[in-house]
Amino acid sequence: MKFFADENVDKQIVERLRKDGHIVLYVIEMERSISDKEVIQQANQESAVLLTADKDFGNLAFQQSLIESGIFLIRLAGLSSQRKAELVAIAIQEHINELSQNFTVITPGTIRIRMRCRSDSGNAR
Repeated sequence: MKFFADENVDKQIVERLRKDGHIVLYVIEMERSISDKEVIQQANQESAVLLTADKDFGNLAFQQSLIESGIFLIRLAGLSSQRKAELVAIAIQEHINELSQNFTVITPGTIRIRMRCRSDSGNAR
């Protein structure tokens, strides 16, 4: 699967996903400090699921319908980078067929996948 990792994603997560065979484009390796809108544009251009720890992207995904390929929001504060990488990798492996065009949130105890509404309203189902 192809991912576009925002600069707030731990490097260990990017490395683990690459090790698992995923294509991961990483903002830090490309162009630091780009705006959220630019991150979205590049993720859309690459047809990649956006990996981020920034919950503001949820608003952009649903209310403004800007994100086309899906979002994977990482909410694992307080865990080591290695543990975060492990949990993200497992979640992606287990839910890979559900990630595209949906909004996925991972927390220490749960994985929630919310389907995007395909209408112009941008609301979730």
